[in-house]
Amino acid sequence: MEGSSQEYLCIKFSVLPKQAIPRYRAKRTRSFDMSRLTLVLLFLLEYPMLQESAKVLTVCLIGGSHYMLMDEISHTFYKSGHEVRMLLQMGNPVIRGLDYVGRPNSYQITSWSAGEMYIKEYNAWFLEQQKEFLRGRDDFNNFLNFMGHLAYQCDLILSDSDLIDGLRNESFDLAILDAFNPCSFLLAHFLGLRYVAFYPGTLNGLPSIGLPSPFSYVPVFNSQLSDHMGFWGRVKNVVWGLLSPVAERLIHAQFKHVGERHFSTPPFLPHLYGQAELWAFNTDFSLEFPQPLMPYTVCVGGLLSKPAVPVSQELEDFISGYGEEGFVVVTLGSMLSSVPLEPILREMNAGFAAVPYGVIWRYHPLRWPPHLQPAPNVKLVEWLPQNDLLGHSKARLLVTHGGQNSLLQAVYHGVPVLGVPLFGDQFDNLVRVEAKGMGLVLKPTELQREVFSSTMKRLIEDRRFKASAMGLSRIHQSQPLTPGAHLVRWVEHILHSGGGSHLRPRSLQQPWYQRWLLDCGKQRRFVRLCTGNRQPDPALPQMRPSPSRLTASVSPSLYPHPKTTPKRPAWSQPH
Repeated sequence: MEGSSQEYLCIKFSVLPKQAIPRYRAKRTRSFDMSRLTLVLLFLLEYPMLQESAKVLTVCLIGGSHYMLMDEISHTFYKSGHEVRMLLQMGNPVIRGLDYVGRPNSYQITSWSAGEMYIKEYNAWFLEQQKEFLRGRDDFNNFLNFMGHLAYQCDLILSDSDLIDGLRNESFDLAILDAFNPCSFLLAHFLGLRYVAFYPGTLNGLPSIGLPSPFSYVPVFNSQLSDHMGFWGRVKNVVWGLLSPVAERLIHAQFKHVGERHFSTPPFLPHLYGQAELWAFNTDFSLEFPQPLMPYTVCVGGLLSKPAVPVSQELEDFISGYGEEGFVVVTLGSMLSSVPLEPILREMNAGFAAVPYGVIWRYHPLRWPPHLQPAPNVKLVEWLPQNDLLGHSKARLLVTHGGQNSLLQAVYHGVPVLGVPLFGDQFDNLVRVEAKGMGLVLKPTELQREVFSSTMKRLIEDRRFKASAMGLSRIHQSQPLTPGAHLVRWVEHILHSGGGSHLRPRSLQQPWYQRWLLDCGKQRRFVRLCTGNRQPDPALPQMRPSPSRLTASVSPSLYPHPKTTPKRPAWSQPH
């Protein structure tokens, strides 16, 4: 907003310290009559944070659903009057059918690419990983290899002096990071920016950020447990809880060389996590298990869930052909929408042929096996408007891999779910779906046509699943603010208060052994106090035994006569 011809409305609020207000750019206003201006002033006095704009950098280094979320966040902040620029890594293979072009009349994009040769190699590796997922092989070593690729890309990003200098010259007030990728934190630290961390999954994904997580009822990430645990479930949860920091340390080790190469003092990633001004999670308690939160955490799940708009005439014609039977939406996510794994495709296709519903399946028609004829009730599409289809009155079921965005859209529109978890947090996500009563789960190895078709029929014909989904929908939509508005409000609070240090407890800066008081066990006195150990301590003055104890310890052979009582020692005589 530059130019001398523009009018500005400048309001100074004395309730905020001067140093707490960062550099902002005032928004342009139009002329009002006196009564309207009075109302506007009263509104601004009550909500001062809505009157100033900040310069925000959003960091998106992964494609697929991660890009869709960061795109929505960037656009939401732009609509709220902020100047937004997204750093977007191009050439990431994890999404098909969607262009990385941002939105017209919205935020700006700075794109970066790792180079054509590397992208080709990475795409080939990633395609093989997708096939392994569909075979039911989700291996932690494969995930470490994936993190190794992200670390290599991070090294290239921090080595690009033109990119780094260009971002530094923008003088951003704040960065919003995709917290799934540790490189986002290294980049923000390298640029010297304050940042808000947005995690695209559930609350239990990062043990190092210090959320209270009692093992008795808060399931650890990847434990595939609900909050209703029996004895052995709690034992398993404790074991997973002890292993979780080890797994996180192995992930961070992939980025060790990046820190050593680009920083004089390599940063410790958990310390960077603790320096975030705010943590926002893509979850909602309509689907998430209840658990304690800290002041620096907010739940903004459902950013991609919107009221449905009419679908295209082509899709509407297909849907109307099945009348009251309705239709099923099928998508295995942005990562696995077109993987050529024929045995699974054949079983799913045969299962769809055995049900009376229409099926809109997100699968690229050109990648469909040429000798496999799609079932008559199946429509293959390269890209589908998932939110609008789920909001259609004839939508009966969502078949999904269990991605968080898809599940929250199903919750928003009250549609039952058949989950086929493939990797990562999808197993835990679908545990929540089953526990809440809105769906069932089949493993990839269980996708036989008879089981597949009978499970779909059960989910649609048993009205209890629909009733549970509608109940969760009411909970999800009965919020005073939309997820986007909730996130904007908190970030603007951070901007106006000068940071989020007042929200962060000391535990974020403590080593894990201090947080759990394990260092106290080194003190022998503390151990004796807890265990009741009465062994003498040479550091303490020795207490003399009581007369009764002395008498009990004297040998009978010392008595001159069985009926004679031994004489008390002189020191024990009463005074």
